Amino acid sequence: MKSVDVLASGSPRGGRKLLQNSSIALASLAIALTALLGRPVLAQDRAVDSVSDSQAIAAIVNDHVISSYDLDQRIKLVLLSSGIPNNPENIARIKGQVLRNLVDEHLQRQEAQRLNIEVQQEEVDRAFERIAQRSNMSVEQINKTLEEGGVSRVTLETQIRNDIAWNRVIQQQFGPLVTVGEGEVDEVMKRLEEESGEPRYLVSEILITFDNPQHAEEIAAGTQRLVEQIRQGAPFEAVARQFSQSASAANGGDIGWVHKSQLPDAVGEVVAQMQPGMISNPIRTLTGFYIVQVKAMQTGTGADPMMDQYSLMKVLLPLTPDANQAAVARRAREAEEFRAQVSSCEEAPQLIKKYVSGQSSPAETVIAGRLPAQTRHALAGVPVGKATAPIRSEYGVEMLVICGHKAAQGEMPTRQQIDNTLYEQQLSMMGRRHLRDLRRDAVVVYR
Repeated sequence: MKSVDVLASGSPRGGRKLLQNSSIALASLAIALTALLGRPVLAQDRAVDSVSDSQAIAAIVNDHVISSYDLDQRIKLVLLSSGIPNNPENIARIKGQVLRNLVDEHLQRQEAQRLNIEVQQEEVDRAFERIAQRSNMSVEQINKTLEEGGVSRVTLETQIRNDIAWNRVIQQQFGPLVTVGEGEVDEVMKRLEEESGEPRYLVSEILITFDNPQHAEEIAAGTQRLVEQIRQGAPFEAVARQFSQSASAANGGDIGWVHKSQLPDAVGEVVAQMQPGMISNPIRTLTGFYIVQVKAMQTGTGADPMMDQYSLMKVLLPLTPDANQAAVARRAREAEEFRAQVSSCEEAPQLIKKYVSGQSSPAETVIAGRLPAQTRHALAGVPVGKATAPIRSEYGVEMLVICGHKAAQGEMPTRQQIDNTLYEQQLSMMGRRHLRDLRRDAVVVYR
């Protein structure tokens, strides 16, 4: 995009290593969050295992083999992390795109090897630990989630390792070449001031690119299938992490508050006609297809809700994973009773202890933009002192009590924020071009 996330400041920008540091979690973070936060009370999960021959070959990339087992494992990982139901129809729908992504990862890995870039196991382990911390889970619980989904830990490790290595390739090869001039920052600030009275939109994106226009029809069909899955309930953020080829994929596609002029022309025209909550059909541009979600709209440079500050206390009514329906129903009734009675975080710990093994955790202060989208949605409209709707996790029935909420103050982005955003955009664009060149020069055989 022309000017992605210029108005958003949902996470601090820690200097010029943003791209390298911001996308390590990628899809793996979505897995942990889906397992912890994505299941409503009384929901029943069903999965259909796909079958593959581990000795078969799915593709050959410069003499390197992608086995059918590798493809089968990645499909399961995508389904697990994106929230797309695991059934034969969906497997068939996403198989082509997943295989193309695997081919790209092999090209990226080969380029990292050519440049003698290595990722140590300790780095992958630390990435797992960070994912667990952000998701309020342990590494063992993430491993269990993978095991239950039929996914080898090695599959996720490989994806994380490749993500770290590729970002190092981009930083090493192109980081020193990217410069953001004062005039570019001035131009953005001037445009933002001129458009301060125009509507702006809180937007998330998914970008699926194509190198050859002859492949556009095939890519369009695959992109339309993603739209259908999202409209049927697959979380936009999780799908973006798995499939989007934009730099915003690491943030679940979130690009923050933007004006129409900050988007590609075709995308801006569509966004201007959308209402909050809508998901667009695929939008074709010169190099790819966009899917956009408009989450909110406002006029002026009001506060960015992604910068709202919350103080949250987690409460838990424990249940074993194999609890029967009667036990689950009892906990659901207790949760609703707790929600009706609680009015502050001071009384919440004692109230939850009224129920067998009821637990509470100390309140923590967080920025809205750092919370999973599902959690932000759960918090919407809940007053301070009250609890969110209960969800079923592997631990039992969980709720969040809102101890405090401080709305962000509206303000224009700083010059440093704009500089960092422009830098990240240029670096990301160079990375996509480099991958395009690797594809062009590669010998890829699909079986």
